[in-house]
Amino acid sequence: MSVAYGAVAERSRTWLTKVPAITATFWVIKVLSTTIGETFSDYLTVNVGLGPVVTDGVMAAVLVAALVVQFRTRRYTPWIYWLCVVLVSIVGTQITDFFTDTLGVSLYLSTVVFAVVLAVVFVVWYRQEGTLAIASIDTPRREAFYWGAILTTFALGTAAGDLATEALSLGFRNGVLIFGGLIAATWVAYVFGAGQVLTFWIAYVLTRPLGASMGDLLTQDKDFGGLALGASRTSLLFFAVILVLVAREQILVTRHGVMAKGSRPAGGNRHDLAWAAAGILVVAGVGWGLSASNRAADSTEAAPTVQATAGNGKQAGTVAVRKPHPTTRLGDLTRFAVIVGDVQGKVAKNDLAGGKSRVKDLEVAWDDAEAGLKPRDPAKWHQLDDQIDAVLTALRAGSPSQSDCASSLKVLGASLNKFDGV
Repeated sequence: MSVAYGAVAERSRTWLTKVPAITATFWVIKVLSTTIGETFSDYLTVNVGLGPVVTDGVMAAVLVAALVVQFRTRRYTPWIYWLCVVLVSIVGTQITDFFTDTLGVSLYLSTVVFAVVLAVVFVVWYRQEGTLAIASIDTPRREAFYWGAILTTFALGTAAGDLATEALSLGFRNGVLIFGGLIAATWVAYVFGAGQVLTFWIAYVLTRPLGASMGDLLTQDKDFGGLALGASRTSLLFFAVILVLVAREQILVTRHGVMAKGSRPAGGNRHDLAWAAAGILVVAGVGWGLSASNRAADSTEAAPTVQATAGNGKQAGTVAVRKPHPTTRLGDLTRFAVIVGDVQGKVAKNDLAGGKSRVKDLEVAWDDAEAGLKPRDPAKWHQLDDQIDAVLTALRAGSPSQSDCASSLKVLGASLNKFDGV
């Protein structure tokens, strides 16, 4: 009897170690990992050139492999767990993008669908296990429900976040304020007695759009209201902070073992809060410093100028002059028009290989600017996006046709000129 009881106790103790304690550092890592997941997926799709289909397949396969390792581990191992979270972030985003971009499902519908799916997961989970508490993830089946719910929250968070910042044209700056405020309100509700399980899952869903909005705020150009750090530097910054916090978790687990259910984090709550605050300050401080250096560099660059003359024909001075076409709210599209003009020149000379190489710059620039441009005028953005896809398809065909390439570029160039605005 004592042997059997000991075996059950050991199995229970082992499975208690599979999910981390919900601490301040947990939430910081969760938000930062969201941005890492999204930017890395875009990097593989566009910069590396794998395309959405290959990227989706590769990331899904890697996620399955990581989850197999996670399920086979005998205790909570921070680096494995957080690797799974990052990969789930990528795949959850890809699922939503597949519905909206490939199948053409509206963000309103996809948000409702994923909300219903998450509700179904919770209902089945509760009926099977009698609890949704994170502290009760102590069997393989409960962990399976847990990861299913996590994947759905990322898909839902992506759809809801895109709905707010793109379809409703709130933008990523407002997204940071809105979703950050909702998470703060959820925490206040928890402090005043709201259920721990309910508030945890609400906050978990909201951290996905918050992380994405934060990432866009740091990466987007100043013309779009961002800090212009770029995806690479932002990803490296976030990854460095995640690496330090996860390494600390790994050291604590190695030294002190996994904490029992409901116990405080090793070192106490104050130490955990201090590390979480340090992570936030590093992201804010380094991000602001890099942005300030960018502003200083930009101020040294001379603005494009033309000579203006007074009515008597004498030179009146040198001023910056631009003739926009204020038919949309997309703003200055010159950067894209310049690339299109370069590609058109190569195609006109029948240098289709050179055009194919140069059009890669258009694809990367357009993808990088999506978060800033799309909320301004979603309809016109989608029109241009479709035309850019047509250009990419024509130039990347197995046997590209000069006439097809020239025709698609002409349409795109005309639209860029028409939609260029202040």
